[in-house]
Amino acid sequence: MHMKKVQKPNRKKIDWIITLVPFILILGLSVFLFIFPAESNAVISQIRFFFGDTMGLYYLIIGLGVLFISLWLSFSKYGNIVLGEPYEKPKYSFFAWGSMMFTCGLAADILFYSFSEWVMYASNPYVSEMGSIADWAGVFPLFHWSFIPWAFYLVLAVAFAFMLHVRKIKRQRYSEACRPVIGRHADGIWGRVIDLFALFALLAGTATTFSVSTPLMSSIIVHLFHVEISETALSIIILLLTCAVYTYAVLHGFKGIGLLAKICIYLFFFLLIFVLAIGGQGRFILENGFQSLGKMVQNFIGLATYADPARSNHFPQDWTIYYWAYWMVWCIAAPFFIGNISRGRTVRQTILGGYIFGVGSTIASFIILGNYSLGLQVNGTVDFIAQYQADGDLYGLILNIIDTMPCAPFVMFITLVCMILFYATSFDSIAYTAACYSYRKLEVGEQPHRLITLLWCLLMIVLPIALVFSDSSMSNIQSVSIISAFPIGIIMIIMIWSFIKDAGKYIKEMKKEKDST
Repeated sequence: MHMKKVQKPNRKKIDWIITLVPFILILGLSVFLFIFPAESNAVISQIRFFFGDTMGLYYLIIGLGVLFISLWLSFSKYGNIVLGEPYEKPKYSFFAWGSMMFTCGLAADILFYSFSEWVMYASNPYVSEMGSIADWAGVFPLFHWSFIPWAFYLVLAVAFAFMLHVRKIKRQRYSEACRPVIGRHADGIWGRVIDLFALFALLAGTATTFSVSTPLMSSIIVHLFHVEISETALSIIILLLTCAVYTYAVLHGFKGIGLLAKICIYLFFFLLIFVLAIGGQGRFILENGFQSLGKMVQNFIGLATYADPARSNHFPQDWTIYYWAYWMVWCIAAPFFIGNISRGRTVRQTILGGYIFGVGSTIASFIILGNYSLGLQVNGTVDFIAQYQADGDLYGLILNIIDTMPCAPFVMFITLVCMILFYATSFDSIAYTAACYSYRKLEVGEQPHRLITLLWCLLMIVLPIALVFSDSSMSNIQSVSIISAFPIGIIMIIMIWSFIKDAGKYIKEMKKEKDST
């Protein structure tokens, strides 16, 4: 990244199967969504039912299992491993590292869900079974966005960091991370299958994020600037402009990514502090947030293992399973980036530090932005639940929530800029990771060819446009992640197993080296 001379890789190094197969699959799926929107949404729903409902327990077990593994790695002998040379110091300060990790690990959808998620839960019968809406609607967002999702990122991040900084392997692929278990098969058909599933999941994750968040950006623009254009058309324009921004960034290097991440995190925390201090719900936000956090911790195992076997409310199928799947497909690129910037940190510092900064910042967002509107609902000022049940328009609901705040246009503008910055700091690194995937091997100083990088930048935007154009429901947008995450769960298990196996071998090597001196 910072070499004086950037070499152009030999085109013979390009793995055309890995490059073209996902392109053809995504293009075919997108054309199907364009031409047959109703039929394609019906097919996606049926496939989602099999993976999310019939096989739902699979996602729940992986989620809880990876969390336990993260804690075990942190406090076992593996936690002392330095992700680099044995006495190397971290390259970045904790704040700089945490800012890049948070902004590149989360996209603009955190703002969409922070404002609106509790309302979606409030209408589910499971919440009324648990107790009152005031007591429980604020608990589930904290559960779904905290320890288990970040465990996915952090365990894989230390596995990738160990591969890159300790073993110094230059082949940045999922298949390479699985080599300690699958051996020479990493170079054969099984390695190809693993990498193809990974790339398809990467594209599915970005499609879900774009499809969820972009309509909110278009709604804010229409509301603020009174643009006379359909929101679907505006959403597609925003997608194309966003594509142009991150394409420009990824084609011109990542020198400003750290600065951009800091600007994003400063603006994000400014928005949170502004709503907390000026919104008029400060006491309720802090008290209900504190109470919700306590309820989440107290009931954590019950929430993580709840499967609704009688299908009385479908809550885990609609939400918990979707979220674990959503974060699993995002695990293709984000852990690579976190692993890259974690050089010099120990396994323990990376995992626990990630929980402190990543989980802490995420929880702050949901407590402040979510409890602002929940406070107005509880004290009877505005009935947001009735609004949502009347028209099902989440984007309009978020605008109504912001409109109740002092300086509402200013808050909307800051929210819009924050979403743009979250996109910029997430998708340039994702496009670069995907471009690197197209090569069998990249030497130090080599960069992917610009045409390959451009291909991935464009490919990342095709499926989201198709989903917006086909007017896919929230359920079908979620389905794309649930379906794609199924094979990724198996690959994650192999990768974690590989890391533990290779790290154990490394500890023995270091001990033997120490004993011989």
